[in-house]
Amino acid sequence: MFGLFKSKPKAYQSVNVDEFKSLKKQPKTVVLDVRTPQEKAEGAVPGAQQMNFFNPNFKSQIAKLDKSKTYLVYCRSGNRSKKACATMGSMGFEKIYNLSGGIIAWNLEN
Repeated sequence: MFGLFKSKPKAYQSVNVDEFKSLKKQPKTVVLDVRTPQEKAEGAVPGAQQMNFFNPNFKSQIAKLDKSKTYLVYCRSGNRSKKACATMGSMGFEKIYNLSGGIIAWNLEN
């Protein structure tokens, strides 16, 4: 009965910029920018694939991705990417990493 109140473990891990960079070098890794095209135009992580979280087709776009790959997800500050990571986890993705602080943190470190 008390198991009903346990929170479900997160399907993703939040990582800092250094961990994100290290993971980015691994094979079979995809960097996903879940910001809007306007936000991406202001600068992005090199090699990132854009998938706008606010697009009504976001879930169907995610469903087409290869679940065997590792996904590094970021947005502006880290909040939207957390939601995107949770969505991906609920869809069966297992190797998902959220960039804590988003592109703001990335830009401070680069």
